[in-house]
Amino acid sequence: MFTPWNSFFSPEGRSLLQRSIDLALDEDGPELTAQGIFAEDTALRAVIRAKEDTLVVGLPVIGEVLTRLTRDFRWKALAQEATPVPAMTQVAEITAPAVALLKAERVILNFVCHLSGIANLTARYVRELEGTGVRLLDTRKTTPGLRWPEKYAVQAGGGCNHRKDLTEMLMLKDNHIDAAGSVTAAVRALRARYAPCPPIEVECRTLLHVREALAAGADRIMLDNMDAPLLGEALALIPPQTEAEVSGGVCLENIRAIARTAPRPPDFISVGRLTHSATAADFSMLLLNPQT
Repeated sequence: MFTPWNSFFSPEGRSLLQRSIDLALDEDGPELTAQGIFAEDTALRAVIRAKEDTLVVGLPVIGEVLTRLTRDFRWKALAQEATPVPAMTQVAEITAPAVALLKAERVILNFVCHLSGIANLTARYVRELEGTGVRLLDTRKTTPGLRWPEKYAVQAGGGCNHRKDLTEMLMLKDNHIDAAGSVTAAVRALRARYAPCPPIEVECRTLLHVREALAAGADRIMLDNMDAPLLGEALALIPPQTEAEVSGGVCLENIRAIARTAPRPPDFISVGRLTHSATAADFSMLLLNPQT
């Protein structure tokens, strides 16, 4: 279910978003071109337009960016957030001082294009899972500094978030298990360390690891990079009360077949490419009163 922007971002998430916006603005430095052309009191009005059929995601970033530059701005959405629009649709209107608006332009568009692209790709995967009951998850394979907005875009596209940071769920991967000595020892160590203990997920690549993780009482089993025959065997071992997640090697061409694995489909399928390989959507900003 789609969570609106203001509800999605926790105080920590909003702080991280603002830091990423500040960094993007700092990367550009002062807008010397606009400063040389426009008088300080010149105001401009502009619209953001979709140049292709796309979901519109990230419009609230307009206010987030402009707030860092000026108090003298207004903006309004002309399209509903997280909904599809046809090409050439105007999705937002902005009025702001010329220098602030032109400095903000690329940062705003970078966010909206990127987040809309993630939502578009996520929606394609979600369509492949229709009717299966399997939920699509993202991963932590996100752009450094942009995890919160990228995970927002995933759920705007119909997907679900796995974990936003390392505290939401404890995941035992190969390195953890090797260092602890075994799956059993690693699970026991976590349960002894934390009270209450967050949910524990164990990454498994063999049937032996699946059996050991189940015996240790793992809350979720991740079946990583298993071929179809092995995946079927592994899923058959996992009882309904233990969550099963499939990861690795998932693409649009095979995700539906994975979701229909018999006799026991997974509860979740996680796909890293939702955030690390999505193609940006195409939006542009057009001035409505470009005269100086």
